[in-house]
Amino acid sequence: MNIKNVVKYLVSLAIAGGLLWFTFQQSHLDAADLWQKIKGADYRWVLLSAVFTIIAHWSRAERWRILLEPVIAQRPTSLDTTASVLTGYLANLALPRAGEFVRCGTLYRLSSVPVNVSFGAVVAERLFDLLMLVLLLIATFVLEFDRISQFFIEFLGGKLPKGSSGSGILLFAGAVIAGLALLVWFLFNRYREALGRHPLYQKISAFVKGLLDGLLSVRKIRRPGAFVFHTLLIWTMYYLMSYTLFFAMPATANLGPLAGLTILMVGTLGMAAPTPGGIGSFHLLVGQVALLYGLTSQDGQVLATFIHGVSTLMIIILGIFALLVVLLRRNKATQEADVLDDPKALRLEP
Repeated sequence: MNIKNVVKYLVSLAIAGGLLWFTFQQSHLDAADLWQKIKGADYRWVLLSAVFTIIAHWSRAERWRILLEPVIAQRPTSLDTTASVLTGYLANLALPRAGEFVRCGTLYRLSSVPVNVSFGAVVAERLFDLLMLVLLLIATFVLEFDRISQFFIEFLGGKLPKGSSGSGILLFAGAVIAGLALLVWFLFNRYREALGRHPLYQKISAFVKGLLDGLLSVRKIRRPGAFVFHTLLIWTMYYLMSYTLFFAMPATANLGPLAGLTILMVGTLGMAAPTPGGIGSFHLLVGQVALLYGLTSQDGQVLATFIHGVSTLMIIILGIFALLVVLLRRNKATQEADVLDDPKALRLEP
């Protein structure tokens, strides 16, 4: 790692630590109370959540294989892609955003799939995950409109004029966004030729084109039905991974399915933040949104910590297992290569 990457990592750790400290200070939750509530959880629900976690990671690996099928001659096994996905997740706990590179590098070591090809497939699947996230965010907002709009009113507090409603705020925000969009469109059309000669615009255009090409690459897959099935399965398992943990503690056992959907969406945004494993950002967002469903600040923070802790522990356990698989596979391949290179080893005894 160079100095720049070290600085980025230290900044990421500092942000995670600051957010974590802030959330626990705001909720007035001490470590002893947190441990008592987590220790008293019903861990049968944790085991069920672990099953859903394994299915989700396996399904992601299978979807990756489907994307790779039409563009490579190699046929990586399900074990190879699953081990690669898990090692990537493990790497993300230490170095944010490094997981995708580790994932592709691991698959190259196991199946000789070129890194640039496998990484292109990763970009394509991330685009479809982004599409699913946007659709689910819209669905969450529509289904929980009153609750979410009330949350924003309370969050902004006295900054809003008296009598302001959630629909009024949204109409005003929509008008502002529409006005800004029209202004940007007008300026873009007027100065298009000048922008086209600017290096930054050219880089952005090339990047957007690459994203669109990756998104459209799904037309080349040989099993589109399986691709859609695994995309839906992944997000269904993500939902069940966290929702089943609600039933592990008395304070959250009565939360409904819509609460699970809201927390999944907010938690996903928290995990996308540039902190190691979403530490701090996940706790802050999930702890705050839990207040919408009648939880106290302490219980909301316990829930956030519990969900994040179980998820992280599963990644560590599965990631270590995947690393052992990678090492065993590599050692076996090395021994086979040594046998082929050694004439004495190939000699047949009479």
